[in-house]
Amino acid sequence: MVTAPTERLILASKSAARRSMLTGAGVPFTVQVADVDEDAVKATHDPADAAGLAIELARAKALAVSRHDADAWVLGADQTLALDGGLLSKAGSLEAARVQLEAMRGRVHHLHSGAALAHNGQIVWSGVDTVTMRVRPFSNAFLDAYLAAEGEGLLACVGSYRLEGMGAQLFEAVEGDYFTVLGLPLWPVLAELRRAGVLKS
Repeated sequence: MVTAPTERLILASKSAARRSMLTGAGVPFTVQVADVDEDAVKATHDPADAAGLAIELARAKALAVSRHDADAWVLGADQTLALDGGLLSKAGSLEAARVQLEAMRGRVHHLHSGAALAHNGQIVWSGVDTVTMRVRPFSNAFLDAYLAAEGEGLLACVGSYRLEGMGAQLFEAVEGDYFTVLGLPLWPVLAELRRAGVLKS
């Protein structure tokens, strides 16, 4: 008889997409949003190292929650967007989202999804995956319609798009893993959760 895993997992993220991915994959977890000053982390990090920043933010979130619940496994995650050697953050308004999308129009950018697993106040694993996003040269009329249809929900997404929604129409090609675009390098995360005993191997 195979017994169910007894280890607990906490997701240290408020992302609906990450919750949906884990739920869809059959991963048992609870959510506890990490109290991390992301701007402070970014201020001390090289903006040219977007992939490294995604990992650093994920580690900070995992540790922040793990310190308060040492017995649980804590999964932290974050995502960064690199365009021309710089970072794009979440837009603060729909007008700022418009400016971001105009800057990305007809160009290539990279999404980095970092994840980290903590236990007993220590990082036990971290990793990152990168996806190349090729934005098509969309019209101003499409951009107007897109912003009107998606609304302020875009402000929760780095890059001001959701690939699982109308944002799919912004692109001509995506090179890499779909789950990474949504905000989590799912395959290595699942492998680590099996190793940790959160999932059956």
